[in-house]
Amino acid sequence: MAISAVRIDERVADVEVTDAELIVRLHDGRRLAAPLDWFPRLKAASQVERAHWEPAAAGLGIHWPDLDEDVSVAGLLRVAASRAA
Repeated sequence: MAISAVRIDERVADVEVTDAELIVRLHDGRRLAAPLDWFPRLKAASQVERAHWEPAAAGLGIHWPDLDEDVSVAGLLRVAASRAA
């Protein structure tokens, strides 16, 4: 019997900020989304400011230098887990 192993890689691969959501794609293929209302600085920012992000904490977080805003993958995962329960 074959066993398939899932590779967990919680580092940020890509970030998209729409007018409604913060969408984070992880290296292992997961997609996390949260309402933009949870992030007032991002919500008030321009599209250019929203698009200017960089990985933080060895890829386990996101930093928007123009906004001084930080979001952790762990925090997004906790929210996703609590909503799934």
